[in-house]
Amino acid sequence: MNLAFLASHGGSAARQLVTACQRGELAATPAALVSNNSRSPALAWAQAAGLQTAHLSSARYPDPDELDAAILAFLVGAGADTLVLSGYMREIGPRVLTHFSGRLLNIHPSLLPRHGGRGMYGDRVHESVLAAGDSESGATVHLVTAGIDEGPVLAQARVPVQPGDTLDSLKARVQAIEGDLMLRAVQGLAAPSALSPT
Repeated sequence: MNLAFLASHGGSAARQLVTACQRGELAATPAALVSNNSRSPALAWAQAAGLQTAHLSSARYPDPDELDAAILAFLVGAGADTLVLSGYMREIGPRVLTHFSGRLLNIHPSLLPRHGGRGMYGDRVHESVLAAGDSESGATVHLVTAGIDEGPVLAQARVPVQPGDTLDSLKARVQAIEGDLMLRAVQGLAAPSALSPT
């Protein structure tokens, strides 16, 4: 498995997966990272870690189809066969979606299908959970499809919503489980029977 990542900011999932590869916990080779943000900490970190990197954004490719083609060409050139979204804040184009179909993963900070869909990202998700009065939240790793947050669920992990929770306290509890959940989901791609949605 040759892993590539799309990241807009810190790229915490990418960092955890690369570390797992280095420790022998994940039978994969980190190959490349693309960011739409030239000042992304993930981009600088990936360069230092020896991954092939590229800054590809709408500033350089204002036509979405051209941007989609440029991202795909770079990832294919890097030898990537599995693509992980690590806080990537842009929609994925149809060329990338088609090429990596069944091998394109994202993590969402709620128990999908609850609190998913267009406009539901980052702090908005946790605010929605709290506003709904849910007794639990968590994170979901799913395959990326054309529908936002609609792809098949690969793995979920749950956390309680505690009385008096704030946005920050709930977010911290969810973020604490995301790295291990993503690792389990990527490991499961090589052994599908190991995956469990819950």
